[in-house]
Amino acid sequence: MECMTPNLKGADGLQDCDSPNPADSPSPLPALTVSENALPIMITNALTIILMRGRHVPLITVALALSLSAVASGQEQGQGDGFAIHGLGDAGIEFHDAGARPGQSYRVEWSADLNAWWRSWEPLDDVRSRGADLATAVALPRYFRVVKVESAFSSVAALKEEDFLTDAQTEAAKVTLGRHLFYDKVLSGNRNISCATCHHSLTGTGDGLSLPVGEGGRGLGVTRDLGEGDTFIHERVPRNAPAVFNLGMAQFTTMFHDGRVSADADQPSGFATPAGDQLPTGLDSALAAQAMFPVTSATEMAGQQGENKVADAAAAGNLPQVWEMLAERLRTIPAYFVAFRAAFPDQVNQASDITFVHAANAMAAFEGVAWRTDNSPFDRFLRGEQGAMSTSARHGMELFYGKAGCAECHSGALQTDLQFHAIAMPQIGPGKGHGPSGHEDFGREAVTGNPADRFKFRTPPLRNIALTGPYGHDGAYRTLRAVVEHHLDPVASLNNYDPSQLQMPHDDAFDDEFVFNTRTASDKDNLWQAIADANELAPIDLTETELTAVLDFLNALTDPAVFDIRQDVPLSVPSLLPMFE
Repeated sequence: MECMTPNLKGADGLQDCDSPNPADSPSPLPALTVSENALPIMITNALTIILMRGRHVPLITVALALSLSAVASGQEQGQGDGFAIHGLGDAGIEFHDAGARPGQSYRVEWSADLNAWWRSWEPLDDVRSRGADLATAVALPRYFRVVKVESAFSSVAALKEEDFLTDAQTEAAKVTLGRHLFYDKVLSGNRNISCATCHHSLTGTGDGLSLPVGEGGRGLGVTRDLGEGDTFIHERVPRNAPAVFNLGMAQFTTMFHDGRVSADADQPSGFATPAGDQLPTGLDSALAAQAMFPVTSATEMAGQQGENKVADAAAAGNLPQVWEMLAERLRTIPAYFVAFRAAFPDQVNQASDITFVHAANAMAAFEGVAWRTDNSPFDRFLRGEQGAMSTSARHGMELFYGKAGCAECHSGALQTDLQFHAIAMPQIGPGKGHGPSGHEDFGREAVTGNPADRFKFRTPPLRNIALTGPYGHDGAYRTLRAVVEHHLDPVASLNNYDPSQLQMPHDDAFDDEFVFNTRTASDKDNLWQAIADANELAPIDLTETELTAVLDFLNALTDPAVFDIRQDVPLSVPSLLPMFE
């Protein structure tokens, strides 16, 4: 390997370095890759920044910088605009190379003891000054090197057209139909709630609440109440209503917080779902398969047993009957027949041909097209637009995919591995009927039956995350900063959880029973300990500046187009049911 570490032996200037052979070292140095022209300029910038930061640097250091600049082949002295400094640490300065692939960074590092450096090498993010504090290391520079930083970002690629399942042009009729169905209360048992009630364009495709208020509630978003009299809700929906952005992409083959709907070629329908063999064939995607289920939930859309025939079928577990009765409602509305025939010309020739599978496929097409967002500053940066993100956001990106460890779960361009993890998220709400109290939520375990999956939930994608709070599978955290801080030390955050941050309508009798899933302090302590014991995340120490940078990166995942998506809301629907909530 060509030596890149000049050996300063005093004021006499530069001499060739005498580096050990990596093959002979117990802990070999990772490959050092940097252009010959970039090396002197990067070190010059490093030393310049040290001076700018008020460090006392002897003239020998400046001489080193000038000497290195002078040997730059084919590059003028002082030219270094392509490198942005991310931060000054105890062992070096990190640069982003604007001329290389987006996200590539390097570090200029120094040490007073070359042998110790090689023998005691650690991963780059863990390197700290060996044998001297920063002032000493800078005042008495001995060994320099430039290291290419590898991170989970290295494999992240920009989104492509083929990543999306629905083409807005060729399937325009299907998208239009799905738009009307999504906002139409005709799909609910009591005709009083639509899919959009909990996933509205005016509320970031969620509802702005920690836990949704389903069938029986009144109002939209944070104004929604618990109903009154005979329509007072029986329970809150037990999990947060997730945003729908980009769920129409091919990679999203698993749906719901617990993954109970997923693509499975071994199933007759092509999907593993709670319906089992009752799920019909013909569904276009996992998103379409997901759309089959909210209408079967008493709490969400069907209503309570005895209130309507759809609710009775749902209570009896007869899901095909639920879907058939809702399809029959659509068949009787002339405007819907025209729309279904236009959307499915090869399948719908008469009203009796309409099935709920057609409705689910249309709603999935609408969601996939209307809420496709791939023009955030981060997306533009991936496509090579160097100035798309601020310096702080770029620093936050490298922390996210590096030191902060976020990308161990939130990987890829959409920041999700689509896997399930336990991160000690506080549990609030009625739960899913699990545990001794019946008010716990075991998460993925309820799907797999494996106790090792208890309290695990799917890693959510993060596009437009700044607009989609509250956060967590049960909306336990109101702000983005709060949920990021939870990830930095989940168990401490769990033990100090403040329920006043919950965003949902309150009722004394209702909340006293359900807010913490348990009725006694001892039950709560036992549950909290079990959640803490299942936690997978080790504490991460970030400075305030680093935390701010990570938050800046998360804000850079926002597509400006989502700031105004009012056009996604139809002025009316074919059933002529009211649009207001």
